[in-house]
Amino acid sequence: MAKNSSRRAFLQSTAAITAAAATLGPSLYVSGAETPSKEKLNIGIIGAGGRGGANLKGVAGENIYAFCDTNPDAMESVSAVLPGTKTFSDWRDLLQESGIDAVVISTADHHHTPAAVAAMRAGKHVYCEKPLAHTVQEARLMQEVYLANQGKIATQMGTQIHATNNYRRAVELIQSGAIGPVTEAHVWCSRTINPVETAVLKQETTPAGFDWDVWLGPAAMRPYNTQYWKGGNLNWNRRWEFGNGVLGDMGSHLIDLPYWALGLHRPTSVVSEGPAADEIACPPWQQVTWEHPAREGNPNWAAPTKVVWYHGPEGMQRRSDYLQPLVGDATKINDWSIGVAFVGPQGVLVADYGKVVLAPADKFQDFQPPAQTIAPSLGHYQEWIQAAKTGGETLCNFAYSGALIEHNLLGNVAHRVGEKLDWDAAKLQATNSPQANALLTKEYRNGWKV
Repeated sequence: MAKNSSRRAFLQSTAAITAAAATLGPSLYVSGAETPSKEKLNIGIIGAGGRGGANLKGVAGENIYAFCDTNPDAMESVSAVLPGTKTFSDWRDLLQESGIDAVVISTADHHHTPAAVAAMRAGKHVYCEKPLAHTVQEARLMQEVYLANQGKIATQMGTQIHATNNYRRAVELIQSGAIGPVTEAHVWCSRTINPVETAVLKQETTPAGFDWDVWLGPAAMRPYNTQYWKGGNLNWNRRWEFGNGVLGDMGSHLIDLPYWALGLHRPTSVVSEGPAADEIACPPWQQVTWEHPAREGNPNWAAPTKVVWYHGPEGMQRRSDYLQPLVGDATKINDWSIGVAFVGPQGVLVADYGKVVLAPADKFQDFQPPAQTIAPSLGHYQEWIQAAKTGGETLCNFAYSGALIEHNLLGNVAHRVGEKLDWDAAKLQATNSPQANALLTKEYRNGWKV
């Protein structure tokens, strides 16, 4: 590692590293140097198909040092674009390469934390797709390992929408008091989950070169079957053993907005309504409610706040029944397939990736938005690359995004136990449910423990 450490020092040699405090607010971008080094990062791509291909394009301006994928077809596609690049089927082998400065992780959920933690402990910068973790305990570990290495490595979760202008304008509106202290934030996604008809699929012949043992990784051994993984996220994400359902997936993008705008951190309770829990499959619809205490730092955070998540047809109906009377004729809630509605004493703000609506319409007819205080993003991927080269910090670093994912995955734990959980964040446990505490972690196959 000495050679790689020297190279990293050179990348950051334009200024001393800024050691940001653990409490750094996500609305502030900190750079350890005004001008990044022109030296390119050596990046290892872990997961080359699907999201991996999109993420590869995002960092293509750097030096792609190695590819890793269990699917030889995905490997063949990316290797054709960058012939001669080193290839691996097991990310544990890729991380032994001392010449790698940084990794981009685009695997199924159950590999995110094991790969990211190993990379951080090896001193590598890490970009990881959402959600960062497969369990609540993994999400907490991601925060802890990052904070232990803060100032030495740059991290970022794949929440591309965080870099958009519309999210920034919505945050400014809430934090400037456009609707007063927010007491409720309602978040939704119309997506549902297709049924999982068979728990363990029949064995098929493993394609030549496909590393099925590594694809399973931490999960229990299963006979190979294409239908476990083919189709990507919308397939494997239906199963608890590999994914976290709609809440784990889209909640990473959408609950990010109230988490940022409202300065949220640790909830005190969570409850989930939905169909009866299934041992194998994630729920087709949910309504999840987290309760957050009042926060300091902004007068518009001074009230206790509940966050409510909805997905699936039943969730969408419940969302509309509650919110439409509050927004009146300012907008039709059924027209928003995704969105966030902030509720305060002065009105309601509804936002998605591209627009913001204030209600009631007549009250805000002559409303003048506040001055822009959050600078435009350098670009979602460029933020991470800049931080890696300067010793800076991204907005979606693992301290911020890990807390967000920990929060979201608690909703799935509440669904699986079917009761309201009283949450002690300091002890990382539900004080009223041993059954829930058992679901904060999982069993790992030998050789794959974090």
